[in-house]
Amino acid sequence: MAFWQHIVAFQQEIYQAFAAQIRDVAGEGGWGAFIVYLPMGILFGAAHALTPGHSKTILATYLAGSRLGMLRGLGVSLALSFTHVLMSVLIALLALPLISASLGSVGRAPVLEDVSRALLGIIGLWMVWRALRPRGHVHAHGEGLMVGVMAGLIPCPLTLFVMTFAISRGVPEAGIAFAFTMMLGVALTLSTVAVATILFRDQLMRLLAHQARLLDRSARFIEAAAGLVLLAVALREVWLR
Repeated sequence: MAFWQHIVAFQQEIYQAFAAQIRDVAGEGGWGAFIVYLPMGILFGAAHALTPGHSKTILATYLAGSRLGMLRGLGVSLALSFTHVLMSVLIALLALPLISASLGSVGRAPVLEDVSRALLGIIGLWMVWRALRPRGHVHAHGEGLMVGVMAGLIPCPLTLFVMTFAISRGVPEAGIAFAFTMMLGVALTLSTVAVATILFRDQLMRLLAHQARLLDRSARFIEAAAGLVLLAVALREVWLR
């Protein structure tokens, strides 16, 4: 509990500092100080991604049930990070006058959440079906990137807050710069989750390598379980709505 309190307090401190920097840029054009402080956005994004949400469980579940290698697994985490932050930037830039109407509550986009969970549910069903069919097939090309994009459709609330603040002060470019560094931090945390998941999965598969039949059954079970978890997450979100 204390750990999460420290993370939240850390985020609040950086957010307030960035808000002050954006006010300075808007009032006096103090870009030099803002650029010097900008790398703190990476720490901000990394810490923010540690908090509940950000589809870490979905990312780990999918990668555990897939057979993607390290590079493709990292690609999934990067796609998730990029989409997660980009959605906030687009909402702020393209729909700022309609934010109060399009967001069900501050920092949320219900329609995008519904779309994201529905698509993940479909992916979950696909993984279950694939685990039950004969192994004489390959994974759909680009499936991992699709999962990353789908999971990232839910916008990042804190990026949206900063973007809205920057636009209201007349310096949207400052908000975009912050969003970029924020994305790097989020990607750092999610990539760590991806690497840890793939290493654990590969180690487990290595231990079972000399038992081909058991390995095949284990791979099928893990993939089916991952699919069921994704489906359960989607159904739970729909039920709670």
